[in-house]
Amino acid sequence: MCEGAIRLGRGEAAFDVVENIHLDIPARQFVCILGPSGCGKSTLLGAVAGHLALSRGSVSLDGQAIAGPHPDRGIVFQQHTLFPWLSVIDNVAFGLKMKDIGRAERRERAGALLAQVGLADFAEHYPAELSGGMQQRVEIARALINRPRVLLMDEPFGALDAQTRLTMQELLLDIWATHRTTILFVTHDIDEALFLADRLLVMTPRPGRILDDIPLDFPRPRDRSLITDPRFTQIKQRCLALLHGAKSGLPLDRLSPIGALNDQRSERRQARA
Repeated sequence: MCEGAIRLGRGEAAFDVVENIHLDIPARQFVCILGPSGCGKSTLLGAVAGHLALSRGSVSLDGQAIAGPHPDRGIVFQQHTLFPWLSVIDNVAFGLKMKDIGRAERRERAGALLAQVGLADFAEHYPAELSGGMQQRVEIARALINRPRVLLMDEPFGALDAQTRLTMQELLLDIWATHRTTILFVTHDIDEALFLADRLLVMTPRPGRILDDIPLDFPRPRDRSLITDPRFTQIKQRCLALLHGAKSGLPLDRLSPIGALNDQRSERRQARA
């Protein structure tokens, strides 16, 4: 559960990123967050991950306050963060190595996850030898190796081509059906959100608030025929109207879930404003 607000920056450069957030996500639910750039989607993920503190309010997991990062919350970013000097299987197994689990066991568990994401034949390859979609499959496997209770995904397919993106969406649903981990998924793509989620949160421009909370009760398992369903089209039109109707705030460089501005010039711009 997350309830409160997040303010970033110091002095005159400080600004509210999200405010008046009241969010409760049941276990094993797949939730997508949709909103304009700079509205605080990634910042909200950062708070749940434990990388960012709320300026007021609290964030908790199963009733326990979140005070920092923990393996029970896995993160998958838009761009891969794999170690280039490690093989694919050793990248996936890295979290288990940090827990002092023996090499044989961690490679066995990593190999099983690689099989689930369709990369069993690439276990001994290196990240640079993989395509973008394959790298993201490794990222998902690495996040799942610790058996997290929550999987946080920050536009994980945003940099992929359209065909690969569709394939990755279907793969993610297959994996989620097996692991049933709670997923909080940030996206700019309405079709992606409607196809994946049980529930869609639409946010306002900065400072971000929850503008609408839309249940998505389309039957599972889902396939691409869902896109032509009249109710799918109806909800898509509703989302477009919500996003178009919200007045834009000041443009803001994109934040990552670890709280760093991608472009440090943003702080200087805020100071001059």
